[in-house]
Amino acid sequence: MHDLRRQALESGKTVSRKARSRQSTPASSTPNSSPPSRAASQSRAVSRASSEEDEVGDLSDETSFSTNSIDDLLNGDNPVIDAWRSNLADRIQELIDRKRSSVQGREKCLALYARILTAQYAEEEIRGKEAELVVAFLKSIKAETSERETILAIKALSMTVITSPSDLIYEAVCGPLKRVISDSASVPSKTAAVHCLGTCTFFGGASDEEILENMAYLLEIVTSDGDFIEAQDKAGPVVAALEEWGSLSTLIDDLAEESEEAAESFVEQLSSNEPSVQIAAGENIALLYEKSFRPLTEDEDATEFDQDDIAADPDDTPGLPKLVKIYDAYRRTDILKDTLAELASLYKRHMSKKELKSVRSNFADILHSIEYPTHGPRYQNAMSDKTGKSYGSSMVVKIQKQGVMEIDKWWKLHRLQGLRRVLQDGFVRHYESNPVVFESLPYEASVPRIPCLMLTAI
Repeated sequence: MHDLRRQALESGKTVSRKARSRQSTPASSTPNSSPPSRAASQSRAVSRASSEEDEVGDLSDETSFSTNSIDDLLNGDNPVIDAWRSNLADRIQELIDRKRSSVQGREKCLALYARILTAQYAEEEIRGKEAELVVAFLKSIKAETSERETILAIKALSMTVITSPSDLIYEAVCGPLKRVISDSASVPSKTAAVHCLGTCTFFGGASDEEILENMAYLLEIVTSDGDFIEAQDKAGPVVAALEEWGSLSTLIDDLAEESEEAAESFVEQLSSNEPSVQIAAGENIALLYEKSFRPLTEDEDATEFDQDDIAADPDDTPGLPKLVKIYDAYRRTDILKDTLAELASLYKRHMSKKELKSVRSNFADILHSIEYPTHGPRYQNAMSDKTGKSYGSSMVVKIQKQGVMEIDKWWKLHRLQGLRRVLQDGFVRHYESNPVVFESLPYEASVPRIPCLMLTAI
């Protein structure tokens, strides 16, 4: 079975039966839902940017993204890569031919491979070699000879699947990654594997059923406070499970059946002593509430619905439609609001000023979105002297020459953070050159079927 899977990968086949069935049946998408991105693996014909110089993007609103143990291993002095293509070719050959290699040698090779794929869009350079590379990464992951090699192999696997997705990668790596999550004695390795499982599920060809299965698996990690994977009360794997659950949930249009159980688990995590756990849980709660509403269509009248289920923009922003609740995200919203309000004004002596500021600002945002479903993250109520209206969403991403992307929905924030976790400083390069990355978070009017969610420059 393993040999057959490897032959299929090496043959260049990238469309599985599951993928073809998804393509033959157009995905239903409501205006308040995020665009599907798994089909992005079929859009590699988009031309690459010709420039090979590193480009730098930055986030406004002082938005920061935490670096996990994987990236800490890669944050040494960046080597000068004048001939990165030949350097990459050498590293690929070295990874595939493991004979007489040492642990230290493999660690160095994996680190450089991942660094090159982060800094450059190298789909052409690794095309046709994905199967052999995945086999090499899995050998390091399964052996766990050293924690560093394991984590770097996991990072290399994530970069490979986001650079050159295949609908067969998920089936090959799901089992080994889950074994690391469950059985590894290393908490950093567990954490890295959870993130990689999310990336491979998102970009590696998992079906809707498999996505939901992994969401349930991640939720079990959260609900058990890590005990499900023998990481009791370890924040790293729990935060990773929360973050990857949120990212995967953006691929599912209807979470009506999953919402209550998930929300209950996330609400319990709001009492955690770890700010990172609290914030990740809170952002998932905000996403669940966002997904429980949809915009009214042009031929629908708000008077036809229960007025308690109608959400209108209190600022009367032009072009922003009213929303109607399609299901209850969580039955105890009144109690939840009280909890969120307490966190938004939290004071704990054992927390640093930075942690307190982060908890307060994040939960103020989350509470505001639940009270006003038309408002997304970082919504500013301050009034503009020019327009007489509130400033609105203030979280934006500068994309070099293309302008500014507004992150005004929670699903956008989840996808942005998911991409940044994998790509780090290479986010802008991949966003401009990698169609898979672009289509997972489309800029401007790329997805006409969701006009109310177009990313516009501000």
